[in-house]
Order: sequence, then structure tokens, then C-alpha cells
Amino acid sequence: MPLRDDFPPSGSDYLGGESDGYEYRTVFGGSRIESTYEMVRQFLAEEGYEDVPLPKDADELRLFRLPTRNKQILMFEDNGYVHNPIKILFPQDRRKRSTLILCIYNEADPQHLLKFHRILERVEAAKSE
Repeated sequence: MPLRDDFPPSGSDYLGGESDGYEYRTVFGGSRIESTYEMVRQFLAEEGYEDVPLPKDADELRLFRLPTRNKQILMFEDNGYVHNPIKILFPQDRRKRSTLILCIYNEADPQHLLKFHRILERVEAAKSE
């Protein structure tokens, strides 16, 4: 059964990635960013996410990369392509040019949109100030 229909429970290891029950995260690495991105696209299609809009190719995906090297900014911004319920992120280590991090979020979670857009994190941060 595809991941979208049967989200991996917390602590599980699904096809080399890890799940906390809400976020499934895995890393793809090919010889070139083009082949890595094609692997990500194929994985998403096989796992039930073929209807999620994606950049047409690796060149278009690169346009979503943040131009900053400031790690503080990267802590608060997603460095890559974001479209509910997925994120395709570039690693902080810029030497890993052909690596992509795929994050898939559990749409069945009752607070999915608040978590996906990090609204709950902001609310918690404001409360602690």
C-alpha cells in the first residue's frame, strides 16, 4: 500500500527513510542533481503523490534554493521546494550538490496544516517569550 494511504507509524523505517508518525524523511543521492530529482519524482508517484505539483525539472527545482549561506536563516526557512504535503529540500552542506532531502507529511493528522506551515512552532515560540 502506498505511503499516502498508509503513513508509517512513529519509529518505523520505511524504504530507508524515518518516520515520527507525522513526518517521513528520506535522502536521495545520485551522480547528478538531475538523476536525483528524477528518483524523487518517481518515488512520489509510486507512493501516491502523483497529483502534487512539482518543478518540471532539476533546473526549475534549483530556482527554489535559498541564495543565503546564513545558517540562522536556514533554521527558519525551508531551503527548497514546498507544496503541501511535501518538501524537497537542499542539504545545508553545499558540497552535497546532488543530494536532496524529501519530507512527506501525514495529511491525516488533525493539525496537519498548522504543523506543515510551522504555525504551531511560531505560537509556541511566542508563548515562551
